[in-house]
Amino acid sequence: MKKRGITTFSLILCVALLLSFASCGMASSAPMGNAAYDSISGEYSDESYTEIVENPYVNTMEMPDSYFSIDVNSASYPNIRRYINNNYIHFDKDAVRIEEMLNYFDYDYKTPDDGSVLALTSSVFDTPYNENTKLLTIGLAAEEIEFQDIENNLVFLIDVSGSMRSSNKLPLVQQAFSLLTENLNPNDRVSIVTYAGSDKIVLKGAYGHEKEKILDAINSLEASGSTAGSFGILTAYSLASKYFIQGGNNRVILATDGDFNVGITGIGGLEGLISRKAESGVYFSVFGFGTGNIKADKMEALALKGNGTWGYIDSIKEAERQLVKQIGATLVTVAKDVKAGITFDPEYVESYRLVGYENKQLTQDEFEDSNTDAGEIGSGFKLTVVYEVVLTEKGLDAGATLADVIIKYKPTENVGGDAQTEEQLTLSIGSDSYHSEPSAQDKFISSVVEFGLILRESAYKGNANLEALIERLDSLDFANDEDKADFRETVEKYYELWIAYQNLNKQ
Repeated sequence: MKKRGITTFSLILCVALLLSFASCGMASSAPMGNAAYDSISGEYSDESYTEIVENPYVNTMEMPDSYFSIDVNSASYPNIRRYINNNYIHFDKDAVRIEEMLNYFDYDYKTPDDGSVLALTSSVFDTPYNENTKLLTIGLAAEEIEFQDIENNLVFLIDVSGSMRSSNKLPLVQQAFSLLTENLNPNDRVSIVTYAGSDKIVLKGAYGHEKEKILDAINSLEASGSTAGSFGILTAYSLASKYFIQGGNNRVILATDGDFNVGITGIGGLEGLISRKAESGVYFSVFGFGTGNIKADKMEALALKGNGTWGYIDSIKEAERQLVKQIGATLVTVAKDVKAGITFDPEYVESYRLVGYENKQLTQDEFEDSNTDAGEIGSGFKLTVVYEVVLTEKGLDAGATLADVIIKYKPTENVGGDAQTEEQLTLSIGSDSYHSEPSAQDKFISSVVEFGLILRESAYKGNANLEALIERLDSLDFANDEDKADFRETVEKYYELWIAYQNLNKQ
């Protein structure tokens, strides 16, 4: 392991932190709660996140079944990275969504074959931060189709209110949508709607080959005014319906810092609006931008009700990742209303805890009901579900079946389905899935989980600690995966910040 200690960076931070507290006249302990605190600038932010109460351990004998809606959102990791890169030590625990952190990365999972839309794989290995448990992982991979093979009808719904003036808001939105424009197919249709004090149609149904026209419209935007979000959404849906492509990818893409303060402002009102419009076959994606005003609770609610996903873009590099390199997974849905049902065998599993998905829990009736609104999966997406389990003495016996998995979903028109007919995929996870020596992929997954537990100051973090986590990451080769290399750098940056903060407290 690399030697960790007081580096030059840490010393610089100590001085910066000391000066910051002196100038602000504040105590050295950063406050927790809904307002994040920047230890360097001494600034607070007004951001809001859905409250998360971590899943507890469940006695398998009493409740062997676990049901939840699949969540493919990946906004939490780039959002956390943004905090850390801006030298935040403490921030809202509810910004840390471990399932979204896991979703951000690519994995070497079995891919669908024989015309299937989804494929399942599993692994079981020792929990590195708790000697009494195992981590049971379920990998879900979606069929990959090329964005260029799909006809797209896209409406860019862009927040140009006064709060979007910052360089990491509207200017970054313009860069992001310019990248997306360069990847349009000639016959795609693009409309642009903006909203501030009122909504405005900037562009109607331009063809994908009219790139200069689209780019000029994007680059002409300026930020000012209040935030009439609901009016903009209604106008965007109207244009999406006007240029609707039967059997194509019809989607409204909202870019905002999350503030809706004019019109239908309540979460319930916005959810109802989006839910009604989603029935038309137009999906709804949300991208968050900027710092200090993120309303993740609203963004997630809108995307969920609109049969879409929400992501966070903190840099032009992240925009390129989501809107160029992974554009299919971001914008092309292959399976909708995806639900998971896992049944553990009490003979082999004493208790279990689902890591994440706290606000995606379903009842058995909801799981069985084909009309239940659940999650959507994009082209080529790789999703990871993690349970922490306590095995019985017989848990690793040859032939033991630890759990049976059922995934229910509706294939969309993009893969030859009708988005109405429910299908299912099954997998039995046996003791032969156990690896006494975790694979590189196992180690990375456990590292993401452990970092999330540390950031959340979770009651279930066991012996989790940053030094052991970094040592595990240092043992892995990320030469061909810049996202995972970036994760290691983010963990190391947080460790350096924490060392500096601890030394400041000793002053």
